Parts: sequence; C-alpha cells; structure tokens
Amino acid sequence: MIYTVKDTFKMPPEYFGDQIEKVAIEVLENKYESVMDSAMGLVLAVFNIRNISDGLIYPGDPATHHSVEFDMLTYTPQVEEVVTGFVSELVEFGAFVRIGPMDGLVHVSQITNEFLSFDRKMPAFVSKRSNKSIKKGDIVYAKISTVSIKKSIKDSKIALTMKPEGLGKMEWIQNYGKEQRQQGQSKRGKAKQSGKTAK
Repeated sequence: MIYTVKDTFKMPPEYFGDQIEKVAIEVLENKYESVMDSAMGLVLAVFNIRNISDGLIYPGDPATHHSVEFDMLTYTPQVEEVVTGFVSELVEFGAFVRIGPMDGLVHVSQITNEFLSFDRKMPAFVSKRSNKSIKKGDIVYAKISTVSIKKSIKDSKIALTMKPEGLGKMEWIQNYGKEQRQQGQSKRGKAKQSGKTAK
C-alpha cells in the first residue's frame, strides 16, 4: 500500500548549508523506514517528498522546523495470503521463510503432510517416504495462517503453512501435478475397459 503522510521535521544548524530536500529524506527515512505501524503495516520506503514549508524557529531551539508531505510504501501481511519466499533458517521445530522484509515460521508439522526428520548434518528436513527435503535457500510457496503485528519487526510474528495442495517447493507442486494427471489417465483407462466389458 502507498499512503500520503503530512508531518514535520527539524533541520539542525549544521545542515543549513545542505539542500533541504536531502535533509528531509534523511530525517524521514531514519524516523519511519522499518517501523511497524499498527494501522499501516511495515514501512518499506519513504519517497516523493514535497511541499516543504519555510522554517520556523522556536525559542531555545536553533533548528528550523518544517512541515512536509510525502508518500510511504508499506506492507501488511494478511491471513490466507499466499506468499513466495526463501528458507532463511532451519531449526528443529521448523523453517523460517523470508517473505520480503520479514520472516515467517513454518512449523515442522505445517511443512508437508508427510513425516519429516531433521537432519542436522545437512541441515535439512527430509521425508523417508517420498525423499522430499527442504533446506536453507530453497524457494517455497506458503500461505499465511496467523499474524501478530507489534511495534517492531523483531517482535511481530507470522505463522505460515505449506500443507495445502499447490504449496511448498516448486518441484513438489510439479510432481503433484504429474501424479494427478497420471491418476486421471488411469481412471479414464479403467472406465473405457469397463465400458467394453459391459458390451
């Protein structure tokens, strides 16, 4: 989402010789970027700074105070949203997946419907039944199941699942599609044979 915001900023005396637009960008980026706002979400970028007013000076404060208008690009994770990310870390209880500026956790019980073992040497989660595996750096598709937004990225929590059909690693999705097509062909073949027998 993009929001238009009006705010004020201070320009310290040591910056009086600099371009006011550059000072405004620096001050506003430091103030807003990577901040988690409960209403707007995570602020990714501040841009299109405009309408900077003339400075006001208050008694006892040598800085000039300016009003300003600007745009903010934000991201708010939504429950049921399907996201693409990469596995940033593996721990015994699951996989952390980087989705844009944030990490979400896929608990081991939500990675796949198969039983997975954690191989510490690789490290990776591995299924003995189908040889499915997931390791650091893998690109995955996941769905957001729960979101807890706090004041910072560190304190905010996102829970993900990859159990539904069409999620997980791309090779899992492709293999599932092949299996479905093969099953469909097998059923059609049996139906034709049954029809011939009936005649």
